Amino acid sequence: MISQLSGTWTNWAGNQAMDPARIAHPTSAEDIAALVTHAAANGQRIKAIGSGHSFTGIGLTDGLLLQLDRYADLVSLADNGHVTVQAGLQLHQLNALLAASGRGLTNMGDIDVQTVAGAISTGTHGTGRESGSIAAQVVGLELVLADGSVVSCSRAERPELFEMARVGLGALGIVSTVTLQTEPVFALQADERPMPLEEVLEGFEDLVAANDHFEFYWFPHTQVALTKRNNRVESRLAPLSRRQAWINDELLSNKVFEATCRLGALAPRLIPSVNRLAARALSARTYTDLAPHVFASARNVRFCEMEYAIPRADLPAVFRELTELPEKLGEKISFPVEVRVAPADDIPLSTASGRDSAYIAVHVFRGTSYDRYFTAVEKLMNSVGGRPHWGKINTATAEVLRTRYPRFEEFVALRRELDPAGLFGNAYLDRVLGELVPA
Repeated sequence: MISQLSGTWTNWAGNQAMDPARIAHPTSAEDIAALVTHAAANGQRIKAIGSGHSFTGIGLTDGLLLQLDRYADLVSLADNGHVTVQAGLQLHQLNALLAASGRGLTNMGDIDVQTVAGAISTGTHGTGRESGSIAAQVVGLELVLADGSVVSCSRAERPELFEMARVGLGALGIVSTVTLQTEPVFALQADERPMPLEEVLEGFEDLVAANDHFEFYWFPHTQVALTKRNNRVESRLAPLSRRQAWINDELLSNKVFEATCRLGALAPRLIPSVNRLAARALSARTYTDLAPHVFASARNVRFCEMEYAIPRADLPAVFRELTELPEKLGEKISFPVEVRVAPADDIPLSTASGRDSAYIAVHVFRGTSYDRYFTAVEKLMNSVGGRPHWGKINTATAEVLRTRYPRFEEFVALRRELDPAGLFGNAYLDRVLGELVPA
């Protein structure tokens, strides 16, 4: 079960790396419990890692690393729609299993390669007028705690742990299974079309209110946004043809886009012209397909990302300021900026906890310097009480974050109670939650 790790582990984006002392591939909750006990007895920290799609060091360790690739199966699917899965199952695998039984998730993001446990632990989300993050769909969890015990929690069983662990950052224990509320599979009609950016900002609240799922992408150095409206329908499926899907989602969105990003990296002065050309080439398209095929799409161009949640009412004014940053900084930005929304939820460390939220995500092509750009964006987000996505680049500290989350201290207290020695800690958690000081 435990083997010597050969080589350095890196995340998907290539901006995080670690050299753990040992690596293990558990196949059961009992395996995980034994490994937690082993690490504690040997004075090592221990972390579980999923598909490596976080841009922060949230999953890094110099101790014992658990890779959950062999703990990734369906446990059960009940008549009430509750699906229980092992922590290492990836979202696209879950979607396939659910579709085979006529079920689906209420909402999800536009990338589906994350593991279920990784997605909920970092607060991964899509966009939705009334439907929140993946963690908001969780109805039960099983965790392995620092003492090696395997515990279950839900709203009825250990509710205080359930509340906190839905977005637990890997700080309270190792998630072994997740139970989600699903619903009968449904179709979405996707309407994608370019609009003048100012028109989108002026009508932002109306666009959110009029659509089940609304988002837009702004192309830096232009005045154009690509809007996406996804709405539930009961009409017949009318998906994109294979040829259309390949041209739009593989050729243009991946191969051509990567080529232009590489060109921009070599000759940054060309980026504004390339972005304006891309914006002029945008055209409208409408299609209807099963929700997983509309929510998620292939993202093969690798990038680094920062994302902040801000009060939704502040989005138009903040975004107007953001559009001025590239020119003010003298930076040429090839990647579009993405805006999504989520309703308020009741999860203590969810970025939408207690407030209707808008998300602003900025990206740069992998290997491109992002310090000046991301620093300026983060300063702008902080001016309106922004909350960073836990899995995306940020420099937030516990000192700041405790003012952004009303129940932050409750989470920290539970962490101290469950893991007083910091078995599940690392440098990232010490920064965003505060260091655990022995009593």
